Amino acid sequence: MRALVLALALLAAAAPAAAETPEQRLAHAVAFETISHEDPQAFDPASFEALHAWLATAFPRVHATLAREKVGVASLLYHWPGRDASLAPILLVSHLDVVPAVDPETWTHPPFAGMIADGFVWGRGTLDDKAGVMAILEALERLAAAGFVPERGIYVGFGHDEEVSGEAGAGAITKLLAERGVRAWFSLDEGSVIAGPGATTLVDVPLALIGVAEKGYLTLRLTARATGGHSSMPPPSTAIGRLARAIVRLEERPLEARTQGVVSDMLRDIAPHVGGFRGFVLGSPGLFGPLIESQLAAEPTTNAMVRTTTAVTMIDGGVKANVLPREASARVNFRLLPGDTSDAVIAHVRAAIDDPEIEIVAEEVTEASPVADVHSDAYALLAAQIHESVPDAVVAPSLVVGATDSRHYAQVSENAFRFLPVRIEADDFERVHGRDERISVESYNQAIDFLERLVRRAAGGEPLAAR
Repeated sequence: MRALVLALALLAAAAPAAAETPEQRLAHAVAFETISHEDPQAFDPASFEALHAWLATAFPRVHATLAREKVGVASLLYHWPGRDASLAPILLVSHLDVVPAVDPETWTHPPFAGMIADGFVWGRGTLDDKAGVMAILEALERLAAAGFVPERGIYVGFGHDEEVSGEAGAGAITKLLAERGVRAWFSLDEGSVIAGPGATTLVDVPLALIGVAEKGYLTLRLTARATGGHSSMPPPSTAIGRLARAIVRLEERPLEARTQGVVSDMLRDIAPHVGGFRGFVLGSPGLFGPLIESQLAAEPTTNAMVRTTTAVTMIDGGVKANVLPREASARVNFRLLPGDTSDAVIAHVRAAIDDPEIEIVAEEVTEASPVADVHSDAYALLAAQIHESVPDAVVAPSLVVGATDSRHYAQVSENAFRFLPVRIEADDFERVHGRDERISVESYNQAIDFLERLVRRAAGGEPLAAR
């Protein structure tokens, strides 16, 4: 099977890919089923190898100009040396893997057909994140074709397991870069986008949020134990009952909401474009902090921005209706706000539950990321490029509430930014990891233009525009 996949890929690669349009090449890339699975045994390296082979023919100038090496089982690292080795390089990153497509028969177009219809490229990965991979390569292909030679070096990293952990992909790339002494001026990854008017309730113009940090990740297993036996003679409290009380107490005592840091910076940049008393309130988080926090905490999407969230996601206990379980457990997932540590959250859980008989074990821990400097030249450059590309957009820093590969790359980057320069509308958000994922052809081509100009400015020594 693996040999067949590779053979088909090589036949496809023999087609005149260079004659295709950018959107056709994106559609072609979508057809490679580079799926990440929670079960490592389900991983299919042949799909990734086939994609690697096709990329080499689809972007001949990139592969003739940049050094490429395979990292781990299926990740890629590219390097374009700069003329001035004393300048810190830039690091452009995305990921090759995608999540599975559930119920493919319900999609308007098959998830791995790579269809172009109605002004969109359809399929799994068009937004998350083959659009990022392909847009980077398209931009670099144009630059190489134009004879561009960067002053500042350029690294490009494409991980293969972002959707499950990123450890074997971005983690391995990060380790390799660190061993080579690479420290990037800034890195650019997925995370935030340009939200079209009406896609958010904050402003009625395009909103470009630059992710400057992401929340951490902590999963705790809570376990209650009791004497087993027959349900006809139960004790006053069973293991499940004790666990249930612990869960209720935990949900009734959420961690404190706060608007300091990234959220405060975001609100201050957005406030002038809101106007009226609401704009005044948003622009004064120090004065109206409790009011702002109560408003943001009222909705799950904005509540996640102002606190470390608590989510009971799994529960296990009991084997039969008439048997008292000796043990019951639950898994609780926390997304850590920058400034909250896993140790502090565990201490909060112990105090909130207030039951020494409940065992608390940390199963997964990733601390919140460092926060990129919104006053740095790198942030100013990125913001200036957004203003140039989308003049009517409001640009502001933001907190990414999910996880990206930048939790790894931030270890080798002075400033890790999370921003995919594509414009999406309100109904597109549910398509990411959902049904009918798609990207507009216009938005995709604008993203390529954006990245080409950004690289010219960042690596080519062009002057900074005023922020």
